[in-house]
Amino acid sequence: MPNLSRRHLMMTAAAAVSAPLLSAPARADDARIDRQRLVQRHNPVLMAVDPHAPLMLGNGNIGFTADITGLQTFTEPYSKIAPLLTEAQWAWHSFPNPNGYTVADTQVPIEVNGHTRRYGYIKDWAEAATNPAMAYIRENPHRFSLGRVSLDLRARDGTPAKFADIKNTHQTLDLWTGTLTSRFIYDGEAVTVVTRVLADQDAVMAEVTSVLVAQGRLGVTVRFPGVSKSLNPDPSDWGNPDGHTTTEISRTSGDIHLKRQIDDTVYYSRIHAPGAYVEKAEAHTYRATSKAKTLTVTALFANSEALDLPSPAEAKVAVEHHWRDYWSNGGMVELAGTADPRATELERRIILSQYLMAVNASGAFPPQEEGLFSNSWNGKSHLEMHPWHSAHFALWGRPQLLEKSLGWYVSFLPKARTRAQEQGVKGAWWPKMIGPDGADSPSKVSPFILWQQPHPIYMSELLYRAGDNARVLKTYGQLVEDSADLLASIMVWDKPSGRYRLGPPVIPVQENFPPLTTFNPMFELAYFRWGIETAQTWRERTGKPRRADWDAVLAKWPDLPQKDGLYLPVGSEPGFWDKAAGTCKSNAVDETCQNRDHMSFLMPLGWLPGRDVDKPTMRRTFERMTRDWDLRQTWGWDYPMMAMTATRLGAPDEAIDWLFFDAKNNKFGKSGMTPRVHLDAHAAAFVPTATGAGVQTDAGLDGHGYQRAAETYFPSNGGLLLAIALMAGGWDGQTGHAPGFPKDWKVRVEGIRPSL
Repeated sequence: MPNLSRRHLMMTAAAAVSAPLLSAPARADDARIDRQRLVQRHNPVLMAVDPHAPLMLGNGNIGFTADITGLQTFTEPYSKIAPLLTEAQWAWHSFPNPNGYTVADTQVPIEVNGHTRRYGYIKDWAEAATNPAMAYIRENPHRFSLGRVSLDLRARDGTPAKFADIKNTHQTLDLWTGTLTSRFIYDGEAVTVVTRVLADQDAVMAEVTSVLVAQGRLGVTVRFPGVSKSLNPDPSDWGNPDGHTTTEISRTSGDIHLKRQIDDTVYYSRIHAPGAYVEKAEAHTYRATSKAKTLTVTALFANSEALDLPSPAEAKVAVEHHWRDYWSNGGMVELAGTADPRATELERRIILSQYLMAVNASGAFPPQEEGLFSNSWNGKSHLEMHPWHSAHFALWGRPQLLEKSLGWYVSFLPKARTRAQEQGVKGAWWPKMIGPDGADSPSKVSPFILWQQPHPIYMSELLYRAGDNARVLKTYGQLVEDSADLLASIMVWDKPSGRYRLGPPVIPVQENFPPLTTFNPMFELAYFRWGIETAQTWRERTGKPRRADWDAVLAKWPDLPQKDGLYLPVGSEPGFWDKAAGTCKSNAVDETCQNRDHMSFLMPLGWLPGRDVDKPTMRRTFERMTRDWDLRQTWGWDYPMMAMTATRLGAPDEAIDWLFFDAKNNKFGKSGMTPRVHLDAHAAAFVPTATGAGVQTDAGLDGHGYQRAAETYFPSNGGLLLAIALMAGGWDGQTGHAPGFPKDWKVRVEGIRPSL
């Protein structure tokens, strides 16, 4: 059990409860859930600025972060790592590359079992700072912000309004309709701003109502930034107007078409204000004004010149239909009527996580850790995190949203095969940290992380189980085949044991093991085996015979590493638990200790169904982890991961306790976002830039030595939804209603598919 009493957890959660618990039956087959009522009772409401939690709008392809005015008017009240950005899945930029650096320039030779392989391996950040090729490939391409849409609010003398003069702020995000309504008083006059992101176009529509509009003191401004050398968390450059161009293509009184260019990156924008006026205010800045009391402005961003827009009335209907359809047709879990006060808070987290994942993780490219909210790692995506963002869609009755990003793997297959050949293995090699080009960024850990290799099989299998089986087999069959081919061929014959071995080199999910000496990480062994066996099943589903070469590897598969009745994180550290119980159990932060980071040895029973797991051994290992782990140094998805293991161990009370474990990285704010913080001041505070200088990416330390690296970390939200799917929908071979919840909880479930 976590080192917190159940009473303490309940009291902590009770303080966060703001909506009343409503009585409801506990069974899924009772009266249907009133989905609109459920969703809207968790609408975020802000009465003042939350510096860490500006609200987001989006459609899966574009994300828009709004301040308390409903647009992006005042940045100063917000944390420096909560920038107000407009980012799109397609919006990538690269700085000029006059030296023609390529991925090959970042790779160093490493001997692997008698063969030379080349990896983009950075031994330390100082080396990266002095290697311009590594710095360039790591930084480029990168996400950037398309523009800032803000209120142009003026005092009577024409000077810009100050945030301190904004009074009586009240903001509500209606999740059911995707509508953000913001109200405030300025200079004694009421202002209402209704903001939407269009359903099928990358456009922000704002409806502004106030007498100040008709007085000429309130308009809407659209500003276009360049791209800063400091890419994290805010890539916007407002201080170099000569570094980019904004060209008018056409204009009328209430409409302007624009072409934007930053280096070689070109995109387009349209500012549309029917019945109003749009004019250039200054370089890269346009202002919309009206003589009427209400001003409606749509700012469209696109990577092509096709800039048609619906009318505001049509757009409003389409947005509301889009979100009603999302909430009406996917899975749903309601916990109303439960006596435990944590139930309302958990229900809130579930609803807000569904919303945030729709905005940030349902696009055509695997999302970055911060989605479209801000940049970390230059806005690049980490493929090992992809299922933690998006796999839940298949279990929550929305497989089409997972399939959008899974399609990227199919398109990238030729390059993945080439990379595998370069490494002397078969199949397809999936990189770790990537931009849209799929090039693996150099890193201290990226080249050796391998747990992303089975992910295409895992996500394809979830799609298959979600239905449309024949089409899924045809569309993703080769992806599954090639991914499994790599899993089998990367294993190394270990003559002393008479079995195959995984690594070295390898860095497991728990990243604090040396890559050149580590072998047989427990989760990767279980996951690779599951992936190959699942690929064999896919062959049989299509009438093909099993692969004999794969079966030969499976027949000599290594056992999951354990010692003294406890599972080990890796086979190369047989004394792990002895060390964890001794020198590494203290209040001091010691980076040489390995009882921290992801406790991934729990994942073979939780994330996976536990084919080779002995449950009593896993139970003992779980308890030992609880006793000897430094739970301060964990990540947001670790808690739902532990909840999944507890669920499969038949401990639903523990599963709930872990979902509410009191940790810095497990705090769900008013917007539903969770932060990414580090205990150690040096852990991820600086990233190298092209000039070799360090760019601080957080807002400093709190009183306990914690350091924020980002204001949001979306694997926490996607992980929660994976855990709830298992707890509410069950899994293969299990019977009973909502088996992962305590028996005294009232759980109503609709549309959740069983997990593996």
